[in-house]
Amino acid sequence: MCRSIKTLRPPAIPEEATEEEIRAAALQFVRKVSGFRAPAAHNQEVFDRAVDEITEATVGLLDGLEVRGAVRPS
Repeated sequence: MCRSIKTLRPPAIPEEATEEEIRAAALQFVRKVSGFRAPAAHNQEVFDRAVDEITEATVGLLDGLEVRGAVRPS
């Protein structure tokens, strides 16, 4: 897939991913899938919406993952 997207869950990173890191990964994913680094003006809305939706989905995924043997911060 996209080699510049990093793993966003502990223990791959020492702490929980920040909103900025999650959004950056979503943006990289949308760029890769769409083939556009920056969309044309007529595609900007759908591009931004996809980044928002993937960011939300990623937050849900990371919140729901159970990594056995890892201690989740309270």
